[in-house]
Amino acid sequence: MPHHTSLIAMLCAGFVLAFFLGLLAHRLRLSPIVGYLLAGVIAGPYTPGFVGDQTLAPQLAEIGVILLMFGVGLHFSLRDLMSVRRIAVPGALVQMAAATAMGWFLGTRLGWTDAEGLLFGLSLSVASTVVLLRALESVRLLDTDRGRIAVGWLVVEDLAMVLALVLVPALAGGGDGGDGGSLAGALLTTFAKVGAFVALMLLVGRRVLPWLLERVAGTGSRELFTLFVLASATGVAFGAASLFGVSFALGAFFAGMLLNESPFGHKAAEDSLPLRDAFAVLFFVSVGMLFDPHILLEHPLQVLETLGIIVIGKSIAAWAVVRLLGRPNQVALTIAASLAQIGEFSFILAGLGVALGVLSEHARDLILAGAILSIMLNPLLVAAMARRTTDPKAPAATAQRPPKGHVLLVGYGQVGTKLAEVLQRAAIPFLVIDTDGDRVINARAAGYVAVRGNAADDDVLAEAMPLDASLAVLTIPDALEAGKVVQRLKAGPHPVPVLARAHSEAAVKHLLQRGADAALLAEHALAHSLGEMIAAMPEYRHGQLPPAG
Repeated sequence: MPHHTSLIAMLCAGFVLAFFLGLLAHRLRLSPIVGYLLAGVIAGPYTPGFVGDQTLAPQLAEIGVILLMFGVGLHFSLRDLMSVRRIAVPGALVQMAAATAMGWFLGTRLGWTDAEGLLFGLSLSVASTVVLLRALESVRLLDTDRGRIAVGWLVVEDLAMVLALVLVPALAGGGDGGDGGSLAGALLTTFAKVGAFVALMLLVGRRVLPWLLERVAGTGSRELFTLFVLASATGVAFGAASLFGVSFALGAFFAGMLLNESPFGHKAAEDSLPLRDAFAVLFFVSVGMLFDPHILLEHPLQVLETLGIIVIGKSIAAWAVVRLLGRPNQVALTIAASLAQIGEFSFILAGLGVALGVLSEHARDLILAGAILSIMLNPLLVAAMARRTTDPKAPAATAQRPPKGHVLLVGYGQVGTKLAEVLQRAAIPFLVIDTDGDRVINARAAGYVAVRGNAADDDVLAEAMPLDASLAVLTIPDALEAGKVVQRLKAGPHPVPVLARAHSEAAVKHLLQRGADAALLAEHALAHSLGEMIAAMPEYRHGQLPPAG
């Protein structure tokens, strides 16, 4: 294949294979991630047929990591990061140390050197950004306190990996790397670079990036706005890596976190979402391409031991640390399940170790096998944890209940907030359901009965007493999520009438097909309201037009 078509071939094959296998996994009630990984195995060099460009795939995947971490930063303020530092910093460091020790012990049993065992264990100690975020999003925990702790924990692990990449050449024992003074100097230089980057972002970027975003938004050009969002994510990430030695992911995270200071941060998150999803898929495909299935047959016990360190050993260490730090069991279980996998930093570290001669190819293959299997298992573990930690009484606002015949108000965003005020003025009883903890707190502060969680979940819906409800109104903007809620409300023995909000004709059709009794297109409602306002003006009631100008 000509070189100039390798990128096109990689994109086409990656997306097509990922779609069909992801759809198959979904039909089998598995995470689509399993399908994406299998797509990579099929496109890899260890299976017959098409072989993707193995130099392009990791770079495309890195773009996905950049955009994903940028999106996380857009929802993660500096206040959130500082609020979890007391648990994220000590917790991440202790958990990484425990996982590294377990990996070293396994390496000792297999006859490896201390350096190889330590590097092997360190590669198993850091979780995947993409997997952790996808898993938390799937169970609606990303915007909760538990989700913020997990993301903060992840940031600490990324910072630790920046330092680890400096230590690897020293472990190789070649050149100046083995000299203690050189090692101390390298560490000092790394600390200085990371500190300079953080200081630059907080002192300069915190003012400049939001200011520029507002100026670009003022142009009224959607294209320029989207272009600036992407330029900020990729530009800061590349600059952080090139000038300060910070990872792409960490640089993008800070860029998003600083843009979150702007009132247009929410729109920036929406504009970057499609690209984040597309390139995140390519990340999983690229991981699958690296995997050689033969190791499962040749060394199954070693693969299981490696997987045990990742899924069981790391989880127990993380759970114990969180509990020792005084956090409740549900927080500890969330962190433990979320971190029970490895990903992109593990591959980078293992690749560097092989290149320097510290790590054998066999050890790298065990890391890849552990990564593939743990990534497949992790969504199941997180989902099981979410069910295990759901307290049926926890979501309820108080012992107070709305009277029979209440309205279920699903979504307490901008539209839901205004609708709640209208219902309250009309003395119509209602109950709010929202996945966002802050919104639920605001609803309760306003005196409303509110339940936190996904309205499509049985436990959450049970708290909302759908059997007593006379109507459900869905104000959430995501048509796919709203469709799931509609199906759930219509599935019981006493289906609830449903009114839903939509943003397009296609969304209206989708919601009606799922069972909604009516779906209101926002643009139509706005046009109707404006028409009524115009008709109410005196000059128009008498058939007169206002003078020009």
